[in-house]
Amino acid sequence: MPDTPHYLTPEGAARLKAELEDLKGPQREALAKRLRSAIQMGDLSENADYHKAKEDQGFLEGRIQELQYILGNAIIIEDDGKPRDVVTVGARVTIQEGDYPPETYHLVGVKEADPPNGKISHASPIGRALLDHRVGDEVEADAPGGKIKFKILKIE
Repeated sequence: MPDTPHYLTPEGAARLKAELEDLKGPQREALAKRLRSAIQMGDLSENADYHKAKEDQGFLEGRIQELQYILGNAIIIEDDGKPRDVVTVGARVTIQEGDYPPETYHLVGVKEADPPNGKISHASPIGRALLDHRVGDEVEADAPGGKIKFKILKIE
């Protein structure tokens, strides 16, 4: 199976790299100290601190592997400043549903989606509906609350 690309903005990639460095450095060191301390307490079969530290270690190492995979398969979506004719990952799209006020969304990868802050995933119902459409297009999306129709007003 080919590796799945992960779309990231430069800021998103930097955040994930910083998290990875923190996990591989200070977090890993702190966990190693916890493990050493718990091991020195003796009987490991009934040592709750040891079992909790081992469980935390599993989560930490899993997250490190996940971040390495994501960053290793990342496609950085750069804003080259060129006008966009169609909606692609990385575009800022202003849409309007009926008589509601227009809303602007930044189309990002799944790992950076943050709808309350205007970042929607290209894989979300609205994101999928927007891809490859142009200004003036009427688009319909199958959202969890039902079908929504909106018009694309602007692509940046």
